[in-house]
Amino acid sequence: MQRRDFLSASFALGAGAVFPRGALAARERLRLGIIGTGLRGQVLLQELLRRPDVEIAGLCDIEPLMLAKALAQVDKAGRPRPPTWGDDRHPYAYQRMLDAQRLDGVIISTPWEWHAAMAIDAMNAKVPVGCEVVAGISLQDHWDVLNVQLRSGTPYMLLENVCFRRDVMAVLRMVREGLFGELIHMQGGYQHDLRAVKFNSGDPAKPYGGGVEFGPKAWSEARWRTEHSVRRNGELYPSHGIGPCAMWANINRGNRFTHLNSFATKARGLREYVQSLGGKEHPNAGVTFSLGDVVTTTLACANGETILLQHDTSLPRPYSLGFRVQGTRGLWMDVNRSIHVEGRSPAHQWEPFGPYQDRFDHPLWTKHQAQATGAGHGGMDFFVIHAFVEALKAGSDMPIDIYDAVTWSAITPLSEMSIQAGFQTVPFPDFTGGLWSSRRPTFALGA
Repeated sequence: MQRRDFLSASFALGAGAVFPRGALAARERLRLGIIGTGLRGQVLLQELLRRPDVEIAGLCDIEPLMLAKALAQVDKAGRPRPPTWGDDRHPYAYQRMLDAQRLDGVIISTPWEWHAAMAIDAMNAKVPVGCEVVAGISLQDHWDVLNVQLRSGTPYMLLENVCFRRDVMAVLRMVREGLFGELIHMQGGYQHDLRAVKFNSGDPAKPYGGGVEFGPKAWSEARWRTEHSVRRNGELYPSHGIGPCAMWANINRGNRFTHLNSFATKARGLREYVQSLGGKEHPNAGVTFSLGDVVTTTLACANGETILLQHDTSLPRPYSLGFRVQGTRGLWMDVNRSIHVEGRSPAHQWEPFGPYQDRFDHPLWTKHQAQATGAGHGGMDFFVIHAFVEALKAGSDMPIDIYDAVTWSAITPLSEMSIQAGFQTVPFPDFTGGLWSSRRPTFALGA
């Protein structure tokens, strides 16, 4: 899993060193394109349309209805209609957009299996990438994306919005100020009932729920996402949980993952869901799903911490990312929004987290709260787009960079390897080629 020759002397300065710094800073507006204007793409488009420093220079999607919805958003915002690609349903229409337009950046919000190829094509065309939160499918995909970024120097940011969640950023400040002492253990995950997302009636007016179809007969995410649950067994969506944990633990910046181990339960939830809504005679009632209903992954870190992730999307449950930060002086948990700090909290008792969040609110939130009001996911989508755009304008390093992207996303194929090998522990590749030991934390250090 290690490539001894993946770094050459030309890569020694680190990710993004080849791209000319400040090349975009003199422009008043960035010309950005979007590949994938489905429901997630439309949310990100809405954030871009709110910004006077962004011009929508191109939209691409092979589903005409979704392109039309995106154009309607542009019209409603009073912006000029951009050129569009994909009306002919050609799967590589995005390449024509990259070739035809002078883009300062592109957002990739397509099905997961396209992310690596699209990012590689964009970086080879010297178009900076903001990619939704799966960098690749196979482990090789991650090496390929990394090597192209290092060779081309084209900026790449993983658009992980949970790193910008208000409580997560307050906890980041607490960690950095030593409130929890030395970090020992962290937890996170993706614990979200997605049964109504993975199946629907095939009616575009009901993209979530309303049936038990998936694949070509379905609509939106059910067309492609459910197939991953059929074929794969692993931690399929790690970044929401691991992103904040990695920032708290300084992964790739003085620390790194060294080993991974994954376990999966039996798969029952999706089949029972289909049978309860469609009946036992429905064609999908007999589908065998590979994805365990609960997948538990443990990561070991070079500095001695452990991180536990759980993927739980096939059973009835309330939404929770299950965060926990525990150190030598106390811990915080998001499930009960509670905190305990030795010497400050009553002995053996929880305190409400609210007053601590107010006290340690991150400067980014105090500065931009008004701008984030009304943005998707409780304001997080404003911050992730803001970070991408501001980094492009300044010619600075991406706050969630290529090393973060491939490290977090590679948890998926590594977890599949561990489960397939009988829940064996596997070594975690060092995608930084040793640079992790000298890199320093940079995420959200200022406002």
